[in-house]
Amino acid sequence: MLLTLNDQMSDLGKRIKARRLALDLTQQVAAAKAGVAHRTWRRMEAEGRASIEDLVRAAIALRCDEGIVALFPDMAASNMDELLAQQRKATRPLPQRARGTRP
Repeated sequence: MLLTLNDQMSDLGKRIKARRLALDLTQQVAAAKAGVAHRTWRRMEAEGRASIEDLVRAAIALRCDEGIVALFPDMAASNMDELLAQQRKATRPLPQRARGTRP
């Protein structure tokens, strides 16, 4: 079953609230930790409405920012050539600095 945009936003707000409560934080404290206005935090929880910046700030404040990367994963390779290119890119060694030089 596909969720509507409003369903997704409402569910996100509920998950933000549940995470905050699990961490035993008030809305005021969570908002302060995130660096957003209390009104913004209330709106995030009640409606799931926030800017991307405020959402990322909330994720950091609620210690779940590692999941942000998973929102938009890299596309899977559609053929063997792309897969090999992705593997080469992932295993390419980083350039080494010469000893005694500064960056």
